[in-house]
Amino acid sequence: MATRETETIERAAARAGQYRWVVVGLLFAATVINYIDRQMIGVLKPVLSADLGWSETDFANVIFWFQAAYAIGYLGFGRIVDVIGARAGYAVAFVIWQLAHIAHGGAMSVTQFALARFGLGIGESGNFPAGIKAVTEWFPARERALAIGIFNAGANVGAIVTPLLVPWLVLAYGWRMAFVVTGVAAFVWLIAWWGLYRRPREHPKLSAGELAWIEQDPVDPVVQLPWKRLIRVRETWAYAVGKFCIDPIWWFFLFWLPGYLGDRYGLDLLSFGPPLVAVYLLSDVGSVAGGWMSSRLMKAGRSVNYARKAAMLVSAVAVLPVFFAQSIDNLWLAVLVIGIAAAAHQAFSANLYTLPSDVFPRAAVGSVIGIGGTAGAIGGMLMAKYAGFVLDHLGTYTPLFAVAGSAYFIALIAVHLLSPRLEPVAVAR
Repeated sequence: MATRETETIERAAARAGQYRWVVVGLLFAATVINYIDRQMIGVLKPVLSADLGWSETDFANVIFWFQAAYAIGYLGFGRIVDVIGARAGYAVAFVIWQLAHIAHGGAMSVTQFALARFGLGIGESGNFPAGIKAVTEWFPARERALAIGIFNAGANVGAIVTPLLVPWLVLAYGWRMAFVVTGVAAFVWLIAWWGLYRRPREHPKLSAGELAWIEQDPVDPVVQLPWKRLIRVRETWAYAVGKFCIDPIWWFFLFWLPGYLGDRYGLDLLSFGPPLVAVYLLSDVGSVAGGWMSSRLMKAGRSVNYARKAAMLVSAVAVLPVFFAQSIDNLWLAVLVIGIAAAAHQAFSANLYTLPSDVFPRAAVGSVIGIGGTAGAIGGMLMAKYAGFVLDHLGTYTPLFAVAGSAYFIALIAVHLLSPRLEPVAVAR
């Protein structure tokens, strides 16, 4: 019976059009740009530290203010995209973060870098609330985890492109022009987004079959929901606590991994590119695989609760070997262990990101994503301060990898305790 139903669903999907995947392509491209802009400071850490005389604590403070802005902006953009929609909300966020990114090229001190990073954090915080809002508008529940996994993989592609592109730009034009060139070039995406994105019912290129496929789920009443109601719901905190636990680990990989490879294995701006590429190629696979895993379980008849949590449990187990990363003397074995952990993070994250759309009405999704993103950024702020303290005073990454290895089990336990069944919630006004 389940097999016959699955075959019917797959035939219906085949008859539907494919424009929704163009939307995913736009979200993927924006996330690539987002992570190029975000990771450049990590790749340039050795250059900036030497040129501007930064300590580990100085670098941590610059990261801290980026994440403080991200915490503020994520909460705000969650509400903004619920009110003005994904199209306009994404465009506003993109303009803010590109202008702030370009401003890095003129920064002369830690304070000026922190101000530029603060602006970048405000703008970049709109990427995922707007992207997930767009996925919620364009995809039925059964495809959302896969769609989110694909566009979330843009983070890994951005992290792959950065260590390949940025050293070349720095050698050719200097680190200041590297910020300017990448920022100006990115505005091509904004033109494509504004020209190609509409809500499904407003889009002239969408077929009737694809619209029916997108709208197969029960329709939620479109009612704006205040935060005072959302914060009383356990499922809001299930998502927020999960983000608080796991987001700092991704920030750690993103901002401190180039420095770790330089300190531990003697790599520099030109030589740490291939190891970073390997790590983020693995994490790219994890992002798509995590969404595929839970979507496949749901197609096989498993509940949303079982599918999401099973995928997250597998991911948490896969992170465990990172506990021992600091003690591995072979560079490429360490890269494999860290790469698997990064892949598992993305698999876990792809499923965690779907929880708001699984259990909340559409009108609340952006706001819940914003609350969770703020919680994750606060966790990242704490991780930045902790990393700066540990590296300046202890000179070892071991405590940081220990935090990374345990965070995902804590996140999954919190999600399960706060939302044992992942059932849809009714949030009254």
